[in-house]
Amino acid sequence: MARKIETEMNAAIASGRNWSKGNTAVSFEGEVAKVRLHGNLIAEFGEGFITLWDACWRTNTTKSRINAVLEANGIPGECVFQKNYQWFVNQAGGAIPFFSGMRLN
Repeated sequence: MARKIETEMNAAIASGRNWSKGNTAVSFEGEVAKVRLHGNLIAEFGEGFITLWDACWRTNTTKSRINAVLEANGIPGECVFQKNYQWFVNQAGGAIPFFSGMRLN
């Protein structure tokens, strides 16, 4: 279940408006949405792509914000998870290691 701030974040994304609350912000450059946590870019997406970053902060909050973006805008079942201190992205083809700047289509 998404946190209230993540629900508001996704509502701003869906409505195409810039938004900021606490440590999270959404901005748009044309049709591309950018999500920032503590000023660091953690997700960017537009027509047919989502790019993810950890901003060198592999925290539960970073993972939660990314997963909220993926849940609302990604392919069903896509998510970031942690196993043995390593991050992975679950996709239809299975789990792949997460790396900052990875682009999902």
